[in-house]
Amino acid sequence: MEAQVASIFCRFFSWNVTLTLPNYRVDWPHRSLMLPHVECLKCRECKSEYPIEPLNACEFCFGPLEVEYDYTSIKKSVSRRNIESGPPTMWRYHDFLPVDKETSVDISTGFTPLIHAKNLGDALGLDKLYIKNDSVNPTYSFKDRPVSITTTKALEFKFEVLACVSTGNLMGSVAAHGAKAGMKTMVFYPASLEQGKILGAAVYGPTMVAIDGNYDQANRFCSELADTHRWAFVNINMRPFYAEGSKTLGYEVAEQLGWKAPSHCVVPGASGELHTKIWKGLQEFQDVGLIAKSRTKMHLAQAEGCSPIVTAFEQGNDHVLPVKPDTIAKSLAIGNPAAGPYSLEVLKETGGIGMAAKENTIIDGIRLLAETEGIFTETAGGVVISSLKNLVKQGEIKKDEVTVAYITGNGLKTMEAMGDFVDPVETTPDYETFQTALATHQA
Repeated sequence: MEAQVASIFCRFFSWNVTLTLPNYRVDWPHRSLMLPHVECLKCRECKSEYPIEPLNACEFCFGPLEVEYDYTSIKKSVSRRNIESGPPTMWRYHDFLPVDKETSVDISTGFTPLIHAKNLGDALGLDKLYIKNDSVNPTYSFKDRPVSITTTKALEFKFEVLACVSTGNLMGSVAAHGAKAGMKTMVFYPASLEQGKILGAAVYGPTMVAIDGNYDQANRFCSELADTHRWAFVNINMRPFYAEGSKTLGYEVAEQLGWKAPSHCVVPGASGELHTKIWKGLQEFQDVGLIAKSRTKMHLAQAEGCSPIVTAFEQGNDHVLPVKPDTIAKSLAIGNPAAGPYSLEVLKETGGIGMAAKENTIIDGIRLLAETEGIFTETAGGVVISSLKNLVKQGEIKKDEVTVAYITGNGLKTMEAMGDFVDPVETTPDYETFQTALATHQA
């Protein structure tokens, strides 16, 4: 018993969650009357159950809450055919989501391209490499998926203010969805973020709050605000619903591969939640009979300058020790990852590898993807490609295995990180001058 208590407290301090329950409660049934396939919120640790309300932490053991579903009900209503006949967005999977599609705040997110990356595969020695390009979502990152779910749920709960704390991509998505929903919107972010991400959020008209500190400091502050203000913080008091949106990246890949799970997934890691939820999506498809049993190895890619989950994996620890981020991959700069322990569990369960990309290889990864496949990714994508390259070198991924690398954000958001590598041919508009300049440049 003492060991169990110690384990719970170790996880609590790594989660960085709020313990106190909100001073408001919604008159909501244990099982949603509108969504009979949604049963309750359940603690990931002690399995205590809660009604469908804006809660994120168990009042008994401090563990994080997660949406619980009735998969028997889902299995009766879902089929490959009705999914394929749905809209070309994430909402084709509405049977697996904790909101009503009829009231969804939808800006046409999801069902993004799964590209057979033949050129990049040739460069790395892989025949069946695919890029899941989520940088083409409406606000140019995968964050549109969880935010669409959360905004819809916030309206169900009759919140008037939508808020978030962000490393960049999330605040742009929250601002866009808040505008679409007609909600007041507040976004909190470290003041040192890239200008592209700041402007990409500001254009939608939210209240912008620049915090003098890193993400983890901003998150602790916003956790206090979530206890004292009736605001829907998408990644704090609304986190159980928010996290569910990322599952759709697992669904889509399975469907796009011909209703099969890949052999390997390489996923960028910040909070660790994306990693766990892609795996959850593959498992749910398996549980309701849409795909065969998944044997996917779920690899996690972090930047060397902020790799608490990978470090714990390499050291064989069951809990994640916080670190102070120092990386150019600012979208992955979460030193105290909320889902770190669960990401570790996924690594162990699936036989995945935690890989930390060296800081000086991140830009190389960005350029390699751009030069081979014509996809310009942000620094998180550079981390993924660099880690993928190392996984192949170490023999963890074989030439003929189906491998999916997740690209989650657009490179135009992180231009500062690229530095000044442009070396143009300088010439006057004269043929002879051009030929001479070209020859000199190529010499």
